[in-house]
Amino acid sequence: MVDKKAKTPALVRLFRDQTFRRGVIAILAFVVLWEIGSQFKSWFGVMVPFIGKIAPPTAVAVSWVEVGQWPGYWQSWYLSTGRVFLGFTVAMIIGIPFGLAMAVNKYFRGMFFPPFEILRPIPPLAWVPASIIFWPTTELSIMFVTFLGAFYTIVINVLGGARSIDIQYLRAAQSMGATQWDLFRKIILPGTLPSIFIGAAVGMGITWEVVLAGEMISGGGQQGGGGLGFFIWSSYMGGVMDQVVVGMISIGLAGYISSSLIRYIGHLSMPWRRMF
Repeated sequence: MVDKKAKTPALVRLFRDQTFRRGVIAILAFVVLWEIGSQFKSWFGVMVPFIGKIAPPTAVAVSWVEVGQWPGYWQSWYLSTGRVFLGFTVAMIIGIPFGLAMAVNKYFRGMFFPPFEILRPIPPLAWVPASIIFWPTTELSIMFVTFLGAFYTIVINVLGGARSIDIQYLRAAQSMGATQWDLFRKIILPGTLPSIFIGAAVGMGITWEVVLAGEMISGGGQQGGGGLGFFIWSSYMGGVMDQVVVGMISIGLAGYISSSLIRYIGHLSMPWRRMF
């Protein structure tokens, strides 16, 4: 028997998906309302609060086409992406073991959780002045701020996920002769994976949020050479609001793609969740 679904092109299946169609309709509706709100004053003589001061999508699209021809714009994408992923990777490498250690060892948790909770509410942006002092180069300062943006979210999700595992599973495994390593490998780690990927997706979004402030301290040198955050700041200082919106949308797209990649990796890493 031939599987008709397998013979259907992937693009056709994508457009048949209701979730995808709803997302496209929502974005189109948002753009239309944005265009109407931005042009309302020129059309009817009355400015819509807040929206009326933003460049319309048509002007942003024209500016984006122009900016897309600058090598510096794509260099900014490259620099920001590298900084975000490096800081995020370090946060994962340190944060996951740290969160698991606090979850499984009460002595470790009792020692490190109080200072962690004191430092956690401090916004990553507040660390910008300190990062300049801590690190010898501006590049390391930026990566440190992006690291903090993801670290606390990852740790708190890992800790919460590991601590929420039903103790009955651990006791049942111990009664059947499971070692501590078996408990960690077969119960604690798989049970924490959903929380790890949720924390990673949220943390990735936060790193893109704080990279703007991180790159503002870099000095950048040129409008297109300091990352997307510095691109936005330079455009604002130059009064080119169309390019400010281009930079904002660029960061939004980069964050969406990055978080979607993490969710996809999580989907592949947890095959048992695809059963439901």
